[in-house]
Amino acid sequence: MTLPNGLTQEQARQEAARAYELDRLHVFHSWSAQQRLTPMTITAAQGCYVWDGDGNRLLDFSSQMVNTNIGHQHPKVVAAVQEQAAKLCTVAPQHANGARSEAARLIAERTPGELNRIFFTNGGADAVEHAVRMARLHTGRYKVLTRYRSYHGGTDTAINLTGDPRRWPNDHGNSGAVHFFGPFLYRSQFHATDETEETARALAHLEQTILFEGPSTIAAIVLESVPGTAGIMVPPPGYLAGVRELCDRFGIVFIADEVMAGFGRTGKWFAIEHADGVVPDLLTFAKGVNSGYVPLGGVAIGPAIAATFDERPYPGGLTYSGHPLATAAAVATITAMRDERIVENAADIGARVLGPGLRELADRHPSIGEVRGLGVFWALELVRDKSTREPLAPYGGTSPAMTEVTAAARQAGLLLFVNFNRIHVVPPCTIDEAEVKEGLAILDQALTIADRHTV
Repeated sequence: MTLPNGLTQEQARQEAARAYELDRLHVFHSWSAQQRLTPMTITAAQGCYVWDGDGNRLLDFSSQMVNTNIGHQHPKVVAAVQEQAAKLCTVAPQHANGARSEAARLIAERTPGELNRIFFTNGGADAVEHAVRMARLHTGRYKVLTRYRSYHGGTDTAINLTGDPRRWPNDHGNSGAVHFFGPFLYRSQFHATDETEETARALAHLEQTILFEGPSTIAAIVLESVPGTAGIMVPPPGYLAGVRELCDRFGIVFIADEVMAGFGRTGKWFAIEHADGVVPDLLTFAKGVNSGYVPLGGVAIGPAIAATFDERPYPGGLTYSGHPLATAAAVATITAMRDERIVENAADIGARVLGPGLRELADRHPSIGEVRGLGVFWALELVRDKSTREPLAPYGGTSPAMTEVTAAARQAGLLLFVNFNRIHVVPPCTIDEAEVKEGLAILDQALTIADRHTV
């Protein structure tokens, strides 16, 4: 058998063994205790599948880090990177280049409102860092409000804005970040019984937080349009519009973090489009902008903040801002997504196949407490008890039950994205109906293990 990269299984095994050996000797992994790791080696990938070091094919229901929106090894994007490398591999960011200019145009065409100026970064975390810097300089204020149950990146400001436990070892209380509770009806902090109550009470809580912190001290509110790693909690109707109104009332910059939710993941180019008419002042992106083929992120900037730096130098930059290989990949990705109707496919697959299929699983499995999501961006909340909603793993941790479910799915050919007590079902936006059904069938079997841990 030959893998998509042309290697035989035996060649792939040999390469994988060497890669694993060197990894264990020299690679320092993120978010991990190094001696406890046994990382899976990936030797090949194509479309919605990856191949491990033993030659096993796995359906990628994780999109890696929820970023391969266009799937693996899309030929048009691979060709674009190759063509750009032959023409101009790199150039300093102070010089204009065709790939960066065209990528900026294509992104600006798709962002909501007049977010027409694009500052390129190397990824999502530094996009958030620069968006916050812009907001602080624009307003002359320092504090930034962001919700618990959020993730904004691993750099210093971004990790302090983050609301999940990865913040704790990095939080010294001096970053200017202030956290509040966002809407999450399934585990409501506001004792709400429906979405209308959840929206009203969450907005009242946010307004009270602003008033007690002092509106004149707050530069920005940063929100994932749909929180991703923290749980794929789609905001209830009216919430983002209410946040926009509070920002307008108090002169606060509204930053929409679309790093994970953007570029087709929810069935629209940007997740904030689900909140009709809501336009942030700044919008951060990365991941799906070129499916991670070459590292790229950025900030889309509205006219008021852009004007702040018309005559005043912006004090920030990166050596690789708008790198030609990365932006050429973005041009090819966005063009392919448009021409092949990949965003529309994500919406259709989510509404017609993936969402109904997951809800059908919930009807059969007592371990599924809730199903929520949009497009190809879904979460299963796994619980020990549906009535009490006790999670199958603690907040900030894991459990033998979650480990067993993940292992069983992988053994059967399905790669999952798992966080705490949740399984995130986040395949590429290119996935088709047959592939979704293949994955759901494997997940159905794996969840029988979770069911054994319920009461």
